[in-house]
Amino acid sequence: MHPVLSQILNEGPVVTDGAWGTQLQRAGLEPGDFPDAWNLDFPEKVRSVAKSYIDAGSQVILTNTFGGNRIRLAEVSLENRIQEINRQGALLSKSVVNAQAKVFGSIGPSGKMLCVGEVSAEELSETFLKQAMALAEGGADGLVIETMSDPEEARLATLAAKQTGLPVVACMVYDSGTGMDRTMMGATVEQATGVLLEAGADAIGANCGQGIEGFLPLCEKIKSACQLPIWIKANAGLPEWIQGEAVYRTTPEEFTAWVDPILNAGADFIGGCCGTSPEFIQHITATLNLRKSKHGNQD
Repeated sequence: MHPVLSQILNEGPVVTDGAWGTQLQRAGLEPGDFPDAWNLDFPEKVRSVAKSYIDAGSQVILTNTFGGNRIRLAEVSLENRIQEINRQGALLSKSVVNAQAKVFGSIGPSGKMLCVGEVSAEELSETFLKQAMALAEGGADGLVIETMSDPEEARLATLAAKQTGLPVVACMVYDSGTGMDRTMMGATVEQATGVLLEAGADAIGANCGQGIEGFLPLCEKIKSACQLPIWIKANAGLPEWIQGEAVYRTTPEEFTAWVDPILNAGADFIGGCCGTSPEFIQHITATLNLRKSKHGNQD
């Protein structure tokens, strides 16, 4: 296990953070605005989101850099500011953590499809490496490749991120198939996990795509396919679109009811994705504290 992960997991499962997009929207991010640009334009608002998760009990928080690769940034004419945006994203999250908490840089997909030639493997490798290096320069303690639907893109991102020497968590989104256990590209949990293992991921997981109840079988399958730490970040259910706005119906209490079963299935990191908030993290933190207390009493 990577030494950083070993240190973090020394006392058992770890609470990560929740959604960033919805929190930024509450702070004034308009539809169509590019969230990552706020690292430069509204740093205090980004810092406030990071701090809200630390205050809620997160032991690992991410960075506001999900779309910080050159390909996504080019869509809003910010491709020349890739280093600045990612470095600042890491610095903002680092500025609010306490001695116990860590910052993992968020690296999302390019939005282009390799299989139809919209982007080349070389282009992906180059842009992911630039993003990963900038996050490392900003002080990130680790990197999270997240919301990947194409195992090949996830593999290239993982290989690039590994060049920083930081621990790399690689996560797929499973939102397809009759059991919601395949990626959009049709890869099974076992197939995707195998690809990520070969790429050298230090932890493997799943995020986004569905509500937390669907993550129990996903966690079980990842656990059966590898011995690495497992990272789980579920949505607060599937969104309902009301007047153009995504509304998530799952409550923090309903969400947290699944935390113990998922931890028992082998999860090492647990937090939330779309639709979750600091309130969700507070509930998860309370659940983990109770769990550790019970286990401590049993010892």
